[in-house]
Amino acid sequence: MQLSVYLAGEIHTDWRENIIAACEGLAIEWYGPVTDHAASDDCGVEIFGAEDSKFWHDRKGASLNAVRTRTAIARSDVVVVCFGEKYKQWNAAFDAGYAAALGKPLIVLQLPEHDHALKEIDAAANAVARTPSEVARALKYVVAGKL
Repeated sequence: MQLSVYLAGEIHTDWRENIIAACEGLAIEWYGPVTDHAASDDCGVEIFGAEDSKFWHDRKGASLNAVRTRTAIARSDVVVVCFGEKYKQWNAAFDAGYAAALGKPLIVLQLPEHDHALKEIDAAANAVARTPSEVARALKYVVAGKL
């Protein structure tokens, strides 16, 4: 089986690289957000012009990033959403909700201390993993049908 997988969520750690490396050799096409934080924040004003207001600066970037995110989530067979420990990932929660609304299978990656805060997202998920290794093992099982 071939899959396309969107890796949503925090961009400050190497969880994506760990999952991709652990799934090497499997028929998986990977999608994800722009992980260069400055490029992601400033793409709108770099392309469409400066803004005096931080609100409109952020709005331009978020709107442009949404073109990439929505397209990639729609093309994906599975969406993995990682909630990191340091930052509040409102965008990750939005991506999880968008994927759920589209009926995409959803794997959430989170620490146990976030269980209560993410209970609604976890209820919509097909699986909740604690480590990138668990996500990789789950994807291997889905693709190959073997433990």
